[in-house]
Amino acid sequence: MPIELDDLSAFVAVARAGGFREAARISGTSPSGLSEALRRLETRLGVRLLHRSTRSISPTQAGAQLLARLSPALAEIGAALDAIHADSNAPAGTLRLNVPANVARTVLPDIVPPFLRAHPHIRVEVVVEDSFVDILASGADAGIRYEERLEQDMIAVPIGPRTQRLVTAAAPSYLAARGRPLHPRDLLGHACLRLRFSSGATAIWEFEKGDETLRLDPPGPLLVQPGSACDLLLDAALAGLGVICLFEDWLAPHLRSGALEVLLDDWTTPFTGPKLYYSGRRQVPPPLRAFIDFTRAA
Repeated sequence: MPIELDDLSAFVAVARAGGFREAARISGTSPSGLSEALRRLETRLGVRLLHRSTRSISPTQAGAQLLARLSPALAEIGAALDAIHADSNAPAGTLRLNVPANVARTVLPDIVPPFLRAHPHIRVEVVVEDSFVDILASGADAGIRYEERLEQDMIAVPIGPRTQRLVTAAAPSYLAARGRPLHPRDLLGHACLRLRFSSGATAIWEFEKGDETLRLDPPGPLLVQPGSACDLLLDAALAGLGVICLFEDWLAPHLRSGALEVLLDDWTTPFTGPKLYYSGRRQVPPPLRAFIDFTRAA
């Protein structure tokens, strides 16, 4: 029996989402329909593709191998269909972006709404991940990352602010109770609110002034992974529970209102802003080409 492309797409959707309900929500289908498609696909292939439990779903070894090969293939099919439906005056189709949380929060809000108004026939899908990502295997058309996290052999163009800063800050109530650090080493005696990546590594706080560079791993009462949990970290800082180190753009409204105060400003140096990156090994889909042109003209 031939294998239906829709069944393969259903498998990829469930494997990426980690469950039938979430995959159904993202794809606009039903959990039962996805479950039936997966059952049909496994029956035709004669192998189990997903481990299922009441709490989680994860690919089997065969499923992981199939997912790695299918994701870029389905992305190419999508790009080919987008190209058919697009014309030179009105590009159409879906643009899939993989971005870190801070970019979703501070960069895309100034770009995506006017882009969608300028291109009403394009749909934008954004996946937020802070780890290293193979955009081809993930099915994304492009990613946004900083230079040290860019994939090799990719075309990269600046997007959003050309420079950014990570700043340390604290609420006035915290500083009144614990005092203001005057040197980065003083943070070793403060309550610091920290980020830990999915790899298990804790984000190191770096400071630079003149020829002196310091990398600190200060203690603290709260540790969260990047993403939406950053809101919890920020709430804790606003409540006066400790010192936070986050993108200045993210903290800007609270710095302007006085709810937070910048610390060690003379030890904070700017770095190069994010870059949009994509593969040069395949044809650029019309929605991505339109997005690149739009960001360059902005």
